[in-house]
Amino acid sequence: MTARHQRSLGRRKLLFALGGAVVAAPAVAAVAPHALAGTSAAGKETAAAGALPLTIANASGSFDNANVHVYIVGNQDGRQVRVTPDGALAPIAVSDNGADGYTDYAISLAGSGETQLSLPYMSGRIYVSLGEKLKFKAVTDGNGDAALQYPAGWVTSDPNYPVVHDCAEFTYNSAGMFCNTTMVDMFSVPLSIRLTGAKDQTTGTLRASGRADVFAALKQVEEFAPLVVDDTRVIAPGHGLDAGLFSADYFAPYIDEVWSAYTGQDLTVTTNAGTFTGRVRGERLTFDGPASVSFARPSTRDVLFCDGSLAAPNDGTTGPVAAVLGAGFNRSTLLSAPAQPTTDAASFYRTDLTNHYAKAMHAATEDGKAYGFAFDDVADFASYIQDTAPTGIRLTLTPF
Repeated sequence: MTARHQRSLGRRKLLFALGGAVVAAPAVAAVAPHALAGTSAAGKETAAAGALPLTIANASGSFDNANVHVYIVGNQDGRQVRVTPDGALAPIAVSDNGADGYTDYAISLAGSGETQLSLPYMSGRIYVSLGEKLKFKAVTDGNGDAALQYPAGWVTSDPNYPVVHDCAEFTYNSAGMFCNTTMVDMFSVPLSIRLTGAKDQTTGTLRASGRADVFAALKQVEEFAPLVVDDTRVIAPGHGLDAGLFSADYFAPYIDEVWSAYTGQDLTVTTNAGTFTGRVRGERLTFDGPASVSFARPSTRDVLFCDGSLAAPNDGTTGPVAAVLGAGFNRSTLLSAPAQPTTDAASFYRTDLTNHYAKAMHAATEDGKAYGFAFDDVADFASYIQDTAPTGIRLTLTPF
């Protein structure tokens, strides 16, 4: 089984392209290195290559179609773009801001039933907001180009903080469709994706009462309870840490135990590049094998964001090992299994000190897959699907 952190098109690459890890302010989407199909040099709206049928289905049971707003925004060929209701690509423009200072890129759903749209080649997100429209602001970035500030629902000062909203992510190009539902930043709206083509695949579907179960489960864990924002959303613990809602030392005891345990025994990590064997030497967890890689003792923030000491460069060696370590910390399997990655989901989140946010998200989904943290793709436990010959994609707002 090939872990997605070893594939060429991964969620972390898409997040880097979108600037999705911004913490303290609305995210300004960055540039993605993909071909911009069908956008004219003059910057006018044009039909885009590779149009893929996109169906939006509202089965929320809590909001009618008139109160559901869709936004398709992202990047192509170094430019930030959006999709218009007729399926054309349009560049982001500062002049799109209205009198209130925000754009109105919303796509309305059909009066009843399903809504049929068209998705061009691009890398981006499909946002949905319920009850109110989202406030996307077009700004000028450091290079003088038009850029879009994305919602940051974990930041109280963000204008979209009161709005119930969520998103799915995708990269669609001539190689195929690569998409996922995500809870890496927050969870609010239950969404599922069905992708048809060479196969018929669905992911992200919650069990009956799954949304309520997530909220209830986290309220019962003292350290995670502050992450629940009324009935609006649950904030991921990394963003909660940055907002002062979650302990910066939460994982410290477990991290210390891991460092102590592997001072006197080997930890093995198997990746597509081969098997790496590591021990703690001089306060660094150092691996030998296909290449020599080492890691400083991570912080709780490093574990939750899978960054810092656990950052995963796209180098085929350090990156894959970092991803496996990050998954092991979040799933609390590093002490129970000295051979990683662990592929038995029954062994995940078994300790009291674990990522209860990710645990709750996985428990709530029908297929047990979720994107509860950035390395949740290790051993294919993420709510991610792909197809190299797609014929259609369907995004469903499932029951609350």
